[in-house]
Amino acid sequence: MTDSVDRKEIKENIKQLYLTLSNEKRIKWNRDLPFDELLFDRWERAKLLDFADGANIYHNSYVYGDVKVGKETWIGPYTLVDGTGGLEIGEYCCISAGVQIYTHDTVRRFVSGGKEASDHAPVIIGDCCYIGPQSVIQKGVTIGKHSVIGTNSFVNKDIPPFSIATGTPVKIVGQVSFDSNKLLKFEYFSEDN
Repeated sequence: MTDSVDRKEIKENIKQLYLTLSNEKRIKWNRDLPFDELLFDRWERAKLLDFADGANIYHNSYVYGDVKVGKETWIGPYTLVDGTGGLEIGEYCCISAGVQIYTHDTVRRFVSGGKEASDHAPVIIGDCCYIGPQSVIQKGVTIGKHSVIGTNSFVNKDIPPFSIATGTPVKIVGQVSFDSNKLLKFEYFSEDN
């Protein structure tokens, strides 16, 4: 009987903790988050992973292998960052919700019935890049600084700096620049290009 009473008390305490944390988050940020995101701090997790100052990563993100992340980079919820082949993400990057970055694949291993090894190749994402939600980045790709990858894109080739790229497979559709006042400009190519 005491075990059952203890469980009820523990359950009630956890429920009260959830309600308190949830209420605090709604008052301060006008957000409602899953319990694990209320309990765990994104910036603390980034520090535990040896990411640079100001970087953060959601608790429900998967991290494999050797992942290096620059300062002030945001890695959103439900992401997968695979550094088994080496992954470098620059400073001031946004890795949006649901993004998957792979530095390996197991195609050869499984198609050969285990006779061949998995393939690995590093991924490098330069400073000040935006990777749109639900995008997938294939092993061996470099994305140049100040680039934008559109939502739901499959990045299977290198993207030069200051590019806007979108689609499956990804296609460069524009460029990023700064005007004389150092304000950001997005310029899109005509459909004829």
